[in-house]
Amino acid sequence: MTTRLDRLQVYMEQHELDAILITQPKHVYYLTGLATDPHERFLGLVLSQTKEPVLVVPALDEEAARVAKGVREIVTHTDTQDPYAILKSILPTKISRFGIEKTHMTVSRFEALSAAAGAEQYVDIDEPLRVMRLIKSSEEIVRMRNAVRIIEDVLREGLKHVKPGVKEIELVAELEYQMKKLGSDGPSFDTMVLAGDKSALPHGKPDTREVRNGELLLFDIGVYADGYASDITRTFAVGDIGEELKRIYNTVLHANLKAIEAVKPGVAYADIDRAAREHIETAGYGPQFMHRLGHGLGLDVHEYPSVHGANREKLQEGSVFTIEPGIYVAGLGGVRIEDDVLVTASGVEVLTSFPKELTVIG
Repeated sequence: MTTRLDRLQVYMEQHELDAILITQPKHVYYLTGLATDPHERFLGLVLSQTKEPVLVVPALDEEAARVAKGVREIVTHTDTQDPYAILKSILPTKISRFGIEKTHMTVSRFEALSAAAGAEQYVDIDEPLRVMRLIKSSEEIVRMRNAVRIIEDVLREGLKHVKPGVKEIELVAELEYQMKKLGSDGPSFDTMVLAGDKSALPHGKPDTREVRNGELLLFDIGVYADGYASDITRTFAVGDIGEELKRIYNTVLHANLKAIEAVKPGVAYADIDRAAREHIETAGYGPQFMHRLGHGLGLDVHEYPSVHGANREKLQEGSVFTIEPGIYVAGLGGVRIEDDVLVTASGVEVLTSFPKELTVIG
């Protein structure tokens, strides 16, 4: 069976790279199954044309590294050793083209690596990793379904605590408690609960603002579970919110549904964005929908691809991304409705199932 390491090895050979160094912890996990946070310590997976893969880990992770798939050689370093001197002893003596993750490499680490490797050219290897991660395996989809199940259970529990007078930050604390209690690794991003006019801030920050009657209440929440992310947004009415906010809500809901309906293999991401955006523009709220329709989802809560009007790449079976149209009216309130969707052979499976019809709470 061809493994992810095998595919990266083939890429290395096809692109005439003498060696590849993987330093992003999530990519080490993706390729080997080793899940660890090295903090400031060096972590590296070394592939070369001349020898088997080698995993370089802090000494305190040696036992955990034994789970690594496809890597028999584990090399450790202590806090008093120079990991780049160890790395130099592992790398080929002469490197013409060296593949590294440029988006993850800091300047100081690159300088240390360059001194150790002495390569003539450093080549970014984001592409093969991005392409591999785009299409989820059946195991990854199972994990993502579980992450979705947990966050929807979290939301159900959190809603029980909504009442006029409760503070945004109090709801955040309850939600994050439930995330751990219900089995997640923790939030996949900063938990967002925004009340009233603050719901019109797409990236607003929860604080001591109290929930009041006659307002919107927006939840944008997600978790990591078994290494994979979920991300869901639902907006609720606290009491009677009036006709304009109801109209805004229904406009966003129908934009969300139109985008989901457009999802199938071979369709451009731009066309998915356009399906939602045109509906919002027709309703007169075009300028109030100022962000992309969605983003890829998987090991990271925001990953490739970006779902926006300029992306002409075609949808492929097995990719997972979010659909999250919104309308944000300053001084009044905002509505966003976000689902996680999986592209299937025949169309789409919506992984999120939490009800989307306007619901009055509190």
